[in-house]
Amino acid sequence: MSKTRLEAFSDGVIAIIITIMVLELQPPKGGDLAALLPLLPTFLGYALSFTYVGIYWNNHHHLLRAAGGISGSVMWANLHLLFWLSMIPFATAWMEQSHFARVPVVTYGVLLLITGAAFRLLASRLARHEGRESALAAALGGDWKTNLSIAGYAAGVLVAIVSPTASLALYVAVAALWLLPDRRVAHLADGRHHAAEN
Repeated sequence: MSKTRLEAFSDGVIAIIITIMVLELQPPKGGDLAALLPLLPTFLGYALSFTYVGIYWNNHHHLLRAAGGISGSVMWANLHLLFWLSMIPFATAWMEQSHFARVPVVTYGVLLLITGAAFRLLASRLARHEGRESALAAALGGDWKTNLSIAGYAAGVLVAIVSPTASLALYVAVAALWLLPDRRVAHLADGRHHAAEN
């Protein structure tokens, strides 16, 4: 089954998610720099969520390029991931409007946790479709970054009960871990892309 429509649809949904988030950024009413200060929580929430959506888009791109094809279960796993990604603007807006209160920050962390698990499910569906002995399955084996990320999200949820600020610091740390995509998958994707061109 061709990956083209899945990639195009996913890119479109992710673009809409980012558009919805940026609409929360309203211009200040004043004309000086002091008027920007009340917008700082909104901007910081947007920057964090934009980074997360960008990370998922980047890794999704490499993952699909590394795969030879897709199946029906891959399509459903992809929709599952997109559903949770589409909830990020809601959770971000709630955090911003509450000035990063405890329950919204916990909710944001739970959403990140579920989204991370959904990405792992998509990766496992692709690996199964390619075969257990495939290069993609080998590249995805021993995925310590995803394990560490899911643990970081879970810790952030628990920490948010006591300190939402410390919890946000954990979410930022996990995002920093993913600023560079998984090298094994990226190299495999590049190799498959070059082979297709030749």
